[in-house]
Amino acid sequence: MSRTKGPDRRINPYREDLAAAYLRGEVKAERFVEGEDRQVKIACAPLLVRPDADAPMDTQLLFGETFRVYEEKGGFAWGQSAHDDYVGYVEAKALGPKPYKPTHVVAALRTFIYPEADLKTRPAMPLGLNAKVRVIGARGDYSEIERGGWIFTRHLAPVGAHVRDFVSVAEEHLGVPYLWGGRESTGLDCSGLVQASLERAGISSLRDTDLQEATLGENLPEPIDFTSLQRGDLVFWKGHVAIMVDGERIIHANAFHMRVEIERLDIAMARIARTAGHVTTVKRLARR
Repeated sequence: MSRTKGPDRRINPYREDLAAAYLRGEVKAERFVEGEDRQVKIACAPLLVRPDADAPMDTQLLFGETFRVYEEKGGFAWGQSAHDDYVGYVEAKALGPKPYKPTHVVAALRTFIYPEADLKTRPAMPLGLNAKVRVIGARGDYSEIERGGWIFTRHLAPVGAHVRDFVSVAEEHLGVPYLWGGRESTGLDCSGLVQASLERAGISSLRDTDLQEATLGENLPEPIDFTSLQRGDLVFWKGHVAIMVDGERIIHANAFHMRVEIERLDIAMARIARTAGHVTTVKRLARR
């Protein structure tokens, strides 16, 4: 991805013709706007690099997440994700009106919104891990959500209820297909796996590998002692990241296996070195 002078355009909404009002004085633009918060109403919405249905996908927005719209034109909305600040274009039809405040998140890898509190009804929509909903009622084993539908209650967790071990969340994704720009359980990439797993543990993370490397945890001292790595350490290469499962193995979404895989770190290092070079950093997160 190319870099230009000024604030990083991936996480700062500005163009030559338009920018977010909060960037006034920091960037140049023809006009500045406050923006309007909207909410994702489909299971997963691609965030695109340009307003074109065939454009490459940078990342995804999940059901119930808030997206601040600075411009809506030609069926696309340009704006910024409230979840991780990522900027891009999303089809306007994927966004609902003024957001509700979520009360729960999906805590299972996958679940469904049913039209009735009955598992035999045909699901209206699948939802992935970390999707956000507002529960307004209950019936038996199901919770009714804002704007219609029912979700199996044990697949939900209250907002703020987190797991202790984010690595266990990553392990639940074992075998999930690799998808460039993906961040949910039908397909995700390396940094998407890290971000999704950390979120369930209540740890905020930016989206791309280089941003995670720059902001998460503390660097292990160099030269890195690869015999002292611990579960939960993050191993970074240029353009790639993996999570230590134990002192010898990693879990990562990768394009070699085209899925989330657990393998020995030394084997992965030898393979990755041939294309992306050697490990750049190992980061250790604070113990909780």
